[in-house]
Order: sequence, then structure tokens, then C-alpha cells
Amino acid sequence: MNPHLASLPLWVLALAGATIALMGSMGLWRLKTYFERVHAPSIIATMGCWLIMHATWIYFSVRSEEFTPHAFLIAIFIAVTVPITTIFLMRAALFRARRAGKDVPPTLSSLVRNEPQEEHESGSGE
Repeated sequence: MNPHLASLPLWVLALAGATIALMGSMGLWRLKTYFERVHAPSIIATMGCWLIMHATWIYFSVRSEEFTPHAFLIAIFIAVTVPITTIFLMRAALFRARRAGKDVPPTLSSLVRNEPQEEHESGSGE
């Protein structure tokens, strides 16, 4: 394949990935609460990463004149770990907010006590 023909999709994919990363960064800056902010990095990490990953494998495949899927390993790792990490961080933040008595949605679990802490439970040793 002619490298000049491959440059247009490379530019489009890399620019789109960088634009999404910029928008996600602006979301971190503009949004007020943690629960609003947590979505912006996941958009950056998934969609921006996948677009840049496609540009990467196209570039290296055209340059070496054979299919080079190495960038897929990074993209798959990010696609698997980002949602799991986001879920765990959100659950921890909700747990802390409930324990602090903030106005957040109630828990659906009957396994973990998620009510606000009272004075005698805060570690006074009684």
C-alpha cells in the first residue's frame, strides 16, 4: 500500500483520538463533583485510546509492509482494566459518601452496612 494513501486515515484517527482526550481533560476541569468527573477519564482511556491504537497499527503495518497488531495488546488491556477500575473507584466513593451521610443513592446490597457512622462507631474503643 502506498504510504501517502495511508496518511489520511492516520491523521484523521490520531486527530480524533487527541480531540477526545482533550474533551475528556476539559471534563475533568469543568465538572464539579467526583461522581461527575469519574466519567471523563474513562472516555479518554477507551475511545481516545482505540482511535490512536488504530492509527498506530495502520502506520506500523504500512511501514513494515505486514500486519503488526502489537498496539491491540495495549488497547485490550486498557479496555479491560478501565471499566473495572472505574467501578471499584465509584463503589468506594459511594460507600464513603454514604458513611459520611451525604445525599447519594441508597445501597442495594444487604451484605454491607452502609449507614452513616455514629459517634460510638468511629473508633473510640467503647
